[in-house]
Amino acid sequence: MTASEWPLALKSSNRTCILPIGILEKHGPHVPIGSDLIQVREWSARATKREYAVVFPDYFYGQINEAKHQPGIFALPERVVWDLLEATCDEIARNGFNKIVIINGHGGNPQMIRYFIQTRLEKERDYAVYFFEAGSDSEYEKKLAALHKSDPAEDMHAGERETSALLYLRPDLVKMDSAKTESGSNQHRLSIPNVYTAIWWYANFPNHYAGEGGKATRELGQLVTEHYIDSFVDALKAIKADSKTLQLQKEFFNRVKK
Repeated sequence: MTASEWPLALKSSNRTCILPIGILEKHGPHVPIGSDLIQVREWSARATKREYAVVFPDYFYGQINEAKHQPGIFALPERVVWDLLEATCDEIARNGFNKIVIINGHGGNPQMIRYFIQTRLEKERDYAVYFFEAGSDSEYEKKLAALHKSDPAEDMHAGERETSALLYLRPDLVKMDSAKTESGSNQHRLSIPNVYTAIWWYANFPNHYAGEGGKATRELGQLVTEHYIDSFVDALKAIKADSKTLQLQKEFFNRVKK
């Protein structure tokens, strides 16, 4: 996009900008370090061909402290990550967008993103942040179960589904012959009932690999990816048409001031 195209982009998108967030991290021994970025970039690019919005450049600053023991991990200090996300949203808004849609490809980010969005009510702002997460339905779940070969409960990181998605999006970057050179099995090294602790992921998956990537197929990747994109297109349409969120934010802050 050129600067001269900016006003038309604002109008065509109804001031809606997508912020695709991934991370740089090891994805087992067989798929790219930038897998999350590849996925969010492709989801956004393909969805906006069907429902126009402006896509912010790839954003790989998130939460990944649990994997710093592995090569290829890009983990910024927590304050930098937070301030950078806030400054990015503020700058997107300063450039005319009042609807910022976060689409995330990294499993370690959702808690941070949800809390970040909650804190947008700390002070009055003239923009809203939305966090898209794909839904599901019985028909999709039936098709998914038919194609899925590994244990769904253990298929979390660089496993069958994520590897399948990369086989569909960028097969040239997937090294299937390496998928079984490390274990993606749950090690169950820590068990404290009903308690959450920061070391849980490392305790279970020290190889930063959770699942069986060797069972991946392009067919499964196409199903998962296209379902995600379809859901995102529907969400984009709703967000672009949404006028209530900003109205309610304004009403909220007017009441806070009293």
